[in-house]
Amino acid sequence: MKAAIIILSDPKSGSEEALGRFFNALATAYDHKENGDEVTILFQGAGTRWAGEMNNEEHPVYDLYKAVEDKVAGVSCGCADVFGASEEAVKSGFDLVKDNAVPGTSGLPSLRNLRNDGFEIMIF
Repeated sequence: MKAAIIILSDPKSGSEEALGRFFNALATAYDHKENGDEVTILFQGAGTRWAGEMNNEEHPVYDLYKAVEDKVAGVSCGCADVFGASEEAVKSGFDLVKDNAVPGTSGLPSLRNLRNDGFEIMIF
């Protein structure tokens, strides 16, 4: 089994719902990882803002994030540009993914390529 976890929830919303979606995305990635599945995590849309949050050891999902950190493929370059997260993402060591050359953007991850590679795409 191959799973692609796409995180769209916005940490700046300050809502429990956004944190819940993020937590469940990481928990799903952890479940796949622990069971030997191939799993990849991508931050897209407003979810690119999570990149700047994950250096905080006091964050409620820090330990879970650290358990799946090796499965993070990166942050959508174009989305990070739009949501002002590029600088924090790079500073935090995330790769900016741009294999889908969407006109008017610096590029986004290609969900089509993931699907063609046999990944089940899950969006949180």
